Parts: sequence; structure tokens; C-alpha cells
Amino acid sequence: MTTQINPSSAEDAGPVESLQPEEGWHVLHLFYQLDHAQWELLSEEEQLEAKTDLTRLVQEIRSTPDTQLLLFSIVTPKADLALMLLTPDLHDANAFEKRLNVCLGADTLTPVYSYLSMTERSEYTTTADQYAETLKSEKGLTPGSEEFKKSIEEFETRMKKYTTDRLYPKMPDWPVFCFYNMNKRRGEEHNWYALDFESRRKLMQGHAAVGRTYAGKVRQLITGSTGLDDAEWGVTLFAKDTYQIKSIVYEMRFDEVSARYADFGDFYIGLQLPLDELFRRLGL
Repeated sequence: MTTQINPSSAEDAGPVESLQPEEGWHVLHLFYQLDHAQWELLSEEEQLEAKTDLTRLVQEIRSTPDTQLLLFSIVTPKADLALMLLTPDLHDANAFEKRLNVCLGADTLTPVYSYLSMTERSEYTTTADQYAETLKSEKGLTPGSEEFKKSIEEFETRMKKYTTDRLYPKMPDWPVFCFYNMNKRRGEEHNWYALDFESRRKLMQGHAAVGRTYAGKVRQLITGSTGLDDAEWGVTLFAKDTYQIKSIVYEMRFDEVSARYADFGDFYIGLQLPLDELFRRLGL
């Protein structure tokens, strides 16, 4: 493990050990309301200093290894500002979150919603053995043949990239952002966790097939939050226009996984902006 020094407590505490998961990154979604009355109490000099401090903090976070910070103006009054932070070290996530809360001055930003989750691999991903069976049964390929071996090699390369993209994603700069949490239902009639693994795997294959039709139109990141926050998954979507967000969520509602087994939290829609434009958008 690497160590880091927390500047705020360096005088009374020793180095803090890095707290990184076995695999994947921590993901924080932070949503704030801006108190304009509190902001207006600051002098012009204090306001400039606050914006400069935030700019430096954003640069510091973004220069931290394997760390990404995305900024959004939320479209509805549910929140004014949203931040999405991806970073391996939970100490870094915690320290950055505390500093972001007060970066524009005490009480200027009020947290209205937050969500902690982690990037994760899917337990329903097709294995090499399952794909080999498909090659034999559906394509009639003979194990050991050159075409069979080439198909397996291409599959393994493809799945390696897929797993890396899920665990260590590079988030896009697409303008439209959507976030919501979700749970799998445990009702008396429809209980996801009462299904056997093979039934769940087949249902998720169909669910994933719908998502693949939006390749290049919607970038989706599913993060796990069981034991970390109130729901079980966080869903983050990026698109180049709101039509694609609306379309994929609507179409997914008819898929059996969603129709029978999914419960959704509130939806947050935002616009990804550079910091200078975000300041203008928020009236700072």
C-alpha cells in the first residue's frame, strides 16, 4: 500500500494508508444547491478568491492518478450543481468530497443528494466456455480448428477490453448526463433474488442486447452500491442529446428485467460543462 498525508491533520496524525479496493474504483455522485444569498454576502474579492480556490481544487483532483472529476449544471431545481468523482482511494474520495463541500465558502453549497458506489464487473458476462459452446452449436465450428481458435482469441480480447472499461472506465465528454439509482425487486410475486443464476443470466443477456443497440449513442456506467448506499446500483448515462437518454430508458422499461424486477430512484439530468461556463451558468 502507498501512503498519503492529509494536510489538514498532518500535525497530529501520521501517514494515512491508502485504502484501495481489490479491483475497481470508488465513484461519488454529489449534488448541491447553491445559496445565492450566502454568496452575495461575500465581497467581490472573496468571491474571486473562492472561485480561484475551486479552480485549483478541480485541477488538483484531476491531476491525482487514476482520478476523474466531471462537472454538471443540473437542468431541474432538484439541484444546481453536480459532481461525479471516480478515484481508487477511499481516503482521497473522502478528503476531496469534504473540501468540495466548502470550496465556495461556508454554507454556499448545500448537499441535497449523494451516492457512493464502485465500478464492478458483471457476474453475467459470457465466459469463454459458454462462447465456445455457442461456436459449436450455432456456428458449427469444430474445436481446435483455426477458425474456432481465432474466434476464441477475438472473444477473449473483446471481453478483456469490456471488463477493463467497466472496472476502470474513461468517462466521455458528452454533454447530456443522467443519473439514477435502482434496486432489484424482492416482492412476493417477483423476487429477483429467488431466481436461480441461469434464469438471471438469460434475463440479463436480453437486457444487455437492448443496451447494445445504443452503442455510440449512449455511454452507460453501472456501479454497484450494495452495502455502500441505500440502493443496489447506480446508473450513469451520457449522450449527445436528450432524445437518446429518453429512448433507452423508455425501451428498457419494456424489457422483462426492468418490467418485473426493477425499482428506480429519482432521475437527475444535467449538462457537462467546463468550469468557466459552469460559473456563468450558476451566476457566480
